[in-house]
Amino acid sequence: MSESALDDSTATLTLDLETPPESWAPVSVASGVWRPTEVLIVDGVRRIDARVWFTPPGEPVPVMGIAASYAAGVVRIDGRARVEAITQSRGVYTSCPQAEDLVSPLATYPVRHTAGGEYDDLILAVQGHMRDLELQAALSTRTSEDDLLVVDGPLRGRTTIPRTIGYIKTHQAAYLPVELNAVVAALAPGERTPAFSIGTTWSRHTWYLKLPVASACPWAGIVRCEVSDSLTRAEVVALADASTQVLPPLASQAHKDPRAPQNLIPIGGLEKTLRHRLGDAVKLHRCLSQYAATT
Repeated sequence: MSESALDDSTATLTLDLETPPESWAPVSVASGVWRPTEVLIVDGVRRIDARVWFTPPGEPVPVMGIAASYAAGVVRIDGRARVEAITQSRGVYTSCPQAEDLVSPLATYPVRHTAGGEYDDLILAVQGHMRDLELQAALSTRTSEDDLLVVDGPLRGRTTIPRTIGYIKTHQAAYLPVELNAVVAALAPGERTPAFSIGTTWSRHTWYLKLPVASACPWAGIVRCEVSDSLTRAEVVALADASTQVLPPLASQAHKDPRAPQNLIPIGGLEKTLRHRLGDAVKLHRCLSQYAATT
């Protein structure tokens, strides 16, 4: 991805959190820095199984809903990797007050009322419940005071969890000024930028990190990590340094994953397991259609 392909950002920046802007340069892994005894990677998946319509008594216009399945889990890495704490759920999301649970032979979708009735409102509600499952999975698996939790996606709403990094694989905006984006482009695999702060509708500390990648494009293999803005400078730097140690070795390869290298190997494996747990999409859709035809 080129810098010109990104939208300009109106975020408030604090660029001297770790290093004055005029002294910015790629940061390599330092010796003797904190390394977590284990890494926990949490992720979730969601799927829309069907669109449904409810017709309240006396109302001429039906109200839309979606039947959704979602799941979350954790990969624990402590010398070996294993999937833990898988949780799954379903729901039928709609703003229709008279809507009831969808009970089919294959699955039950409890009704989950939403404030808004537009499709985007329903999707946001599903996303919120999936994030709740991710949080439950993350908290249930933490057994050490020396671990590192990596959340796939932005950290928003989860900033109170200790020793946690939000892992952002894709870039929607160019946060840095042009001269500092040049530092991002100059990163070698395993290097990061100095940490800085972003203020939008919420605030966080962040940095860019380059994963191993074959492409010579300047932004190839670049991910962004973020942590809570309540952390001290020393805590932010410790987590940033830890990310340069634990994340690059987990990068996927292009011949195995089209989203390589940003889609980390544990994330790809976890997503595959979670999607399997959601059940057969074709059978569920057929079952829901048959149910709708008889009610």
